[in-house]
Amino acid sequence: MKDLLGLREIETAEIENILATTAEMKKILTQNVKKTNHLSNKSVVTLFYENSTRTKTSFEMAAKFMGASLSSIAVAQSSVQKGETLIDTGKTLDALLTDVVIMRHNISGAAHFLARNIKASVINGGDGMNEHPTQALLDIFTVKEQKASLKGLKVAIIGDIKHSRVARSNIWGMTKLGADVTVAAPYTLLPKDLDKTKVRVTTDADDAVKNADVVMGLRLQLERMQSGLIPSIGEYNELYGLNEKRLSLAKDDAMILHPGPINRGVEINSGIADAENSFIERQVTNGVAVRMAVLFLLTRS
Repeated sequence: MKDLLGLREIETAEIENILATTAEMKKILTQNVKKTNHLSNKSVVTLFYENSTRTKTSFEMAAKFMGASLSSIAVAQSSVQKGETLIDTGKTLDALLTDVVIMRHNISGAAHFLARNIKASVINGGDGMNEHPTQALLDIFTVKEQKASLKGLKVAIIGDIKHSRVARSNIWGMTKLGADVTVAAPYTLLPKDLDKTKVRVTTDADDAVKNADVVMGLRLQLERMQSGLIPSIGEYNELYGLNEKRLSLAKDDAMILHPGPINRGVEINSGIADAENSFIERQVTNGVAVRMAVLFLLTRS
């Protein structure tokens, strides 16, 4: 494939290939090898129209570890502020012989639009309320490291499903790999298109967490919300926050995941975020390995 735009449109075999390649890249990281030649003579550009810490940094580290020539466009200081269109920005990057563009954009479908109009490979670093494929891939890889397979696993995704591109990518990816996914949120934070997926939907977080193998909390994306979607932060935490009482309903060895950044005391309590069965920090490390794998696979030709 030329681009990685989402997990909805790629085949299960392609997901498995990325995960297998990630395992090889993880071996390189654990050997403390900080420089390889996998991407020598390749040019990688990050183009982020939204703020990001984990995604942008891990992509940049992945590119540098693999020997790529890396550039980062600060959109706030770029020609975008002078009225340059996304297509024109893309054409400029093509003219600079860019091999891979990693883009985050606040509009759903922006990565698909750019990919159709430039020669460089495009990796979707998150587009609006659509998808965030590499985040889901690192979540899935983290589960596979611990559980070997997702087939038959009960996964609970709790929180702001409506505004979460992470949730959408995980739903597509995890169900393709055989997981039994349940999402839980207030009615106001549930998207309308869940009937097109294979997930079970509930407004009861306790019901979703019961006997779960994996529990994923999601950040309340207040920056994308209209007012009035939740009564209060305190009530939301009481009904949907991950705490010791709620997690006691899951299996004893249940994994706790969160895409970050975490809001302690809102969607997750500190005792759960820092628990022995919390894999939040490992998710960050695995994010570098996943992005190394994707960059490698897209630049092999």
